[in-house]
Amino acid sequence: MQDALWKMPATAQAEAVRRADVSAVELVDSHLERIAEVNPQMNAVTQLLAERARAAAAQTDRRRAAGEALGPLAGVPFTVKESTAVEGVPTTFGTERFRDLVASADAPPVARLRAAGAIPIGHSNIPTLILAGMHTRSELFGDTVNPWDRGRTPGGTSGGDGVAVATGMAALGLGNDSGGSVRIPAQFCGVAGLKPTTGRFPADHRVLGPDDPGPASQMLVTDGPLARSVGDLRLAFEVLAGTDPRDPRAVPVPAYGEPLPGPVKVAVVADPGGHGVHATVRRAVETAAEALRDAGYDVREVQDVPRLDEALEAYGRIAVTEFAATWPVVRKLLGAGGDRYIEMTMERTPPASADEFMKLMGTWMNIRRSWAEFLDEYPLLLGPVFTEPPVEPGLESRDRAGRDQVGSAMRLCTVTSFVGVPGVAVPTGVVDGLPSGAQVVGRAFREDLCLGAAQAIEDRLGVLTPVDPRVGGQG
Repeated sequence: MQDALWKMPATAQAEAVRRADVSAVELVDSHLERIAEVNPQMNAVTQLLAERARAAAAQTDRRRAAGEALGPLAGVPFTVKESTAVEGVPTTFGTERFRDLVASADAPPVARLRAAGAIPIGHSNIPTLILAGMHTRSELFGDTVNPWDRGRTPGGTSGGDGVAVATGMAALGLGNDSGGSVRIPAQFCGVAGLKPTTGRFPADHRVLGPDDPGPASQMLVTDGPLARSVGDLRLAFEVLAGTDPRDPRAVPVPAYGEPLPGPVKVAVVADPGGHGVHATVRRAVETAAEALRDAGYDVREVQDVPRLDEALEAYGRIAVTEFAATWPVVRKLLGAGGDRYIEMTMERTPPASADEFMKLMGTWMNIRRSWAEFLDEYPLLLGPVFTEPPVEPGLESRDRAGRDQVGSAMRLCTVTSFVGVPGVAVPTGVVDGLPSGAQVVGRAFREDLCLGAAQAIEDRLGVLTPVDPRVGGQG
């Protein structure tokens, strides 16, 4: 059993520790051995917290020996994105300038996972400052590799977590998502990922000092977990949901809502906005739809999602307007070539005037209303995470055509982040040696419905990981 500990689901790992079938120290050591084996090839874990993790595991074992009740994630190792604070560890954002930016406290989601017994085992790689593009390449740590194909990006910006989870270096990853940054690496690496409703999980995304960012950064960025199975994702969701005095946005909504009457209606849109979708991605959505039909859902193809192009335009204008004032300083932190992605975005989308910005804020609310009405009729939406198979590393930063190609492919992720609703990325299979998948989007604060549908898909189509990068097959 010792050799296989890192392969076990997080739920099984925690249960084994609680039952004293294995020690938490043995569990952590198994993951550290796996990291030593595969991370030199993958470059997903950036700051290894080996001694801290062993000390936390030993404390867990002492508590169990003393008869104390252990939490639902007892002993389970998890990675934390380089942009999220772990007490006593630098929060580098992947940039040389922040190499020594040591965190004074855990970020709220890290604290919640710790309180449930989980153990941070390392920071994970990101694009520099989360701004250098979709591909996980940082100035400080270099490129992270997709374990299925070195010629394809693992996605991002939570790509380090996606790779760490997919290859068994951690049972869970803690990323964040403002337009696909959890869901895209989940699909590209063959794992499951949750972007929660805005306000579901408490967070603190301040970078330097006490000042908070503007409204776009406050409302669009949500922390979210990655896991190899939907069951593990559900457990992480239950732990992360709640309130924290550090985040007045967090809403005390029950994790589970009232059951819906009759078969749950699912709207299917394989090509949001009609901008084109790769045949393999369309098949993945169709495969997931058939799995939901088999599970008893009322699955219906619909013409489109609400106001997609208008939402994408508003998202871009609001984000660029908020960001424009600090860009001359920020671009200097991105390293050589790290500014290309944002620079091309800003050239295409000029900042709004004060009057235009106020109007855009009203448009934002209006689009959210349209989506709320759509999801009132269809409690769930099934569609693509990314409308193409995994692309080559850095395509979005190569030129304007590459930037537009990637921006278009992630469009359903972007719009669902804009309207603040939850989405779960779930694998559907392997096509041409690469993982494929779809996402289930739901009403605000109905992550439970999304997770239930994702579980039905997984039950019928299976789990793809852990994957062994040495041979490109399952570990």
